[in-house]
Amino acid sequence: MDCTYDRLRTMDTDAVRAAIRAGRYRGHTAGLGAGKLQANVVIIPERYALDFMRYCQRNPKPCPLTGVTDTGDPCMTTLGRDIDIRTDVPAYNVYRDGILADTVPDIRALWREDLVAFALGCSFTFERALQDAGVPLWHIDHNTTVPMFRSDMDTTPAGPFAGKMVVSMRAIPADRLDEVRAISRRFPLAHGGPVHAGDPAAIGIADIGRPDWGDPAPVAAGEVPVFWACGVTPQVAVEQAGLPLCITHRPGRMLITDVAEDAEVPVIPPKR
Repeated sequence: MDCTYDRLRTMDTDAVRAAIRAGRYRGHTAGLGAGKLQANVVIIPERYALDFMRYCQRNPKPCPLTGVTDTGDPCMTTLGRDIDIRTDVPAYNVYRDGILADTVPDIRALWREDLVAFALGCSFTFERALQDAGVPLWHIDHNTTVPMFRSDMDTTPAGPFAGKMVVSMRAIPADRLDEVRAISRRFPLAHGGPVHAGDPAAIGIADIGRPDWGDPAPVAAGEVPVFWACGVTPQVAVEQAGLPLCITHRPGRMLITDVAEDAEVPVIPPKR
């Protein structure tokens, strides 16, 4: 089976997830699973789960909570008919004591009975609506990972979780900025509208050509850098919290769900 990025862009969500689960695709997921909500993933021991849920509730822009597993259950049943959180993300980051210790293709060997998985909405979700409106997205057109930056905007703490907001950047034609704001606001589970447009230094970004995660993307003449809250924000909070174990998605490699991308709350279609 051909599992190149271009081929996967033509396939439905079930086929894309199957390719990821089988280890045939480990790349970024921007532009895949058309029409479905993509999600960031955070997996932590149950003893920290309530504080993390409070952190999400207090910071809904970077952490729009879309799903939570039962303790010890790797199946994300509220987001899809057959989602196994241990295998259905292209790559995972493993943090130990707040330090990134490893990046792995699946976490079956790491799964424990005390783990709880959280899914947080991702801005990749609204990108199809932007493309349908004719708005160019450089990272999708060039098969790269969207650039992400640590900003100087504080999040609201909860328990051991705190830190600066991470933002993702897309260069948008200046004459379409208001339209892009309106389109992205239609996706509240995917960070909604942007948090900033214009001078990156105004939110603490010194060099837009050197993202903290992802790949650089140019800002051409007549374009404006536009920044959305990003679901990598919890990874910064995890670093600061220093949890003995935390597993997240690798930035840019998301969980593709069965939830409609424009849903206001997750709704799973019934089994056929």
